[in-house]
Amino acid sequence: MFTHLTVGANDVEASRKFYDAALGALGIEPASGPDPKGRYWWRTSRGAFAVGKPIDGEPACHANGGTIGFAAADGAAVEAFHTAGLAAGGTAIEDPPGVRDGAFGKLHLAYLRDPSGNKICAMHRLG
Repeated sequence: MFTHLTVGANDVEASRKFYDAALGALGIEPASGPDPKGRYWWRTSRGAFAVGKPIDGEPACHANGGTIGFAAADGAAVEAFHTAGLAAGGTAIEDPPGVRDGAFGKLHLAYLRDPSGNKICAMHRLG
């Protein structure tokens, strides 16, 4: 459904380091870039994700109620994402990483806020 997602960052270099670590724990290669607009891109065969200063020149802010979810190969990758993200300047939010059983079945989840306050998670769907 999606081709790409982009989030704003006030400190693009801090965000690049954070996402290189957190997404690297999910097996995603380090960012390419910066592109001509100063954005860094992480690409897979299923889509792309970018961070950069807002093009309109205004400060970056996060979406209240918004979450960006990244697919994880297994529960260990979810845990590694959380650990790497914390070590790279992220903030733990919500419940600790772990398995939750809800309306969408059993999911192994971990939530973080990136250095600019964007809410992200890693998710692995259990059988």
